[in-house]
Amino acid sequence: MSHLEATDRLSREKLTIFNIPVGWFLFIVFITLFAMYTGNLPAGMVGALLIMMILGEFFGWIGDRTPILRSYLGGGAIVAIFGSAFLVHMNWMPEETSGMIVDFMQTSGFLNFYIAGLITGSILSIDSKVLIKAGTRFAIPLIIGVATAIVIGGAVGSIIGEGFIKSVLIIVFPLMGGGMGLGGVPMSQIYSDVLGNEPSYYMSLLVPAIALGNLFAIVLASVLNGLGNKYPKLTGNGVMIPGFEYEKQKEKDYSISQLGIGLLVGLLFLTLATGLGNFIPLHPFALMILMIAIFKVTNLLPKFLADAAVAWFRFVLKNWTYALLVGIGITFTDLNVIMEAFTLEFVLIVGITVIGVMLMTGFVGKLVGIYPIEASITSGLGMISMGGTGDVSVLAAARRMELMAFCQIASTLGASLILFLADIFAKML
Repeated sequence: MSHLEATDRLSREKLTIFNIPVGWFLFIVFITLFAMYTGNLPAGMVGALLIMMILGEFFGWIGDRTPILRSYLGGGAIVAIFGSAFLVHMNWMPEETSGMIVDFMQTSGFLNFYIAGLITGSILSIDSKVLIKAGTRFAIPLIIGVATAIVIGGAVGSIIGEGFIKSVLIIVFPLMGGGMGLGGVPMSQIYSDVLGNEPSYYMSLLVPAIALGNLFAIVLASVLNGLGNKYPKLTGNGVMIPGFEYEKQKEKDYSISQLGIGLLVGLLFLTLATGLGNFIPLHPFALMILMIAIFKVTNLLPKFLADAAVAWFRFVLKNWTYALLVGIGITFTDLNVIMEAFTLEFVLIVGITVIGVMLMTGFVGKLVGIYPIEASITSGLGMISMGGTGDVSVLAAARRMELMAFCQIASTLGASLILFLADIFAKML
């Protein structure tokens, strides 16, 4: 391709949003917003998904083309999350609309729907040898990351005057606990059972660390992406182990029928994992990862089903990521909580802890044969992020959505380790 052709193609890309000419896209935005503010937006998933896609692609387009935001602060991902959260914070979005989106994300399960496709396709797209080799090594930086967080967070808390055990309980553990559902909620119950007071009291203490840690993780994920672009030897660009590549297929090879089959495969694995959760004390996402990994390494899943799942994974990734980030911003991102947490002492403890974990997991990852940046993103920031929602945000900022399976391992299985330690440390207070 000549330089002139490349320049012409780039020019055309800049004039489109979601592959739609800017003029037409803005016309669609106008119609959608007019319907929203006049109360004519369709109820349920139709209106919710329309608003999420329109705002997500618009915010993403702005963020991905704003130099500093694009290079260091998460680009479109962070603009989609915090731009939508800002709309709710300023009451610029009708409560009816925000409520509809919250219901679509939580009650209707769009987040699980999205993550099911991501986990299934991301694992099935990995070479079996990579999955075996990376999985056996992944636990080492994960455990070291937890130990690092306890030591650094507790030490900084002691120096500042918060106390070692208190800093670990109120900051480090919620920071590393896999978000609200996996970490914050059961952790508050553990603290209530051991220390007294209502779980809601402890929840109010845990939320700032979860929210602020998630923010740090998103920003640092973008920084790692920039670092990888500058120093290519530090990263596999979504590949965990040097010398191994993912089995990638071109999008043009996917058929419409494959997308439908892939959707069914993802939903089936999530359903099986949910059922197994009644007998095995693990989160459904953790069970899902284990099941799909077993099917992958043993070649029990027919190739046409695996290929279809990868096709659906690519479709979801390309078309709904920014929409989901808007849902995350509206549903899970409370700017009031984040702003209230911004005391200098609190920010110092969280910031130093997150940076320490990121650096240590990258260093240990390199020692065990994992690319440092991929190790930091998955076993480090993957534990710090706010569960499934945070994993999506971090990977979008890092531009490495292929690592969803490993981030989910960190968020789900890592959360179980944190809750075990939380019970022990609470009894020490």
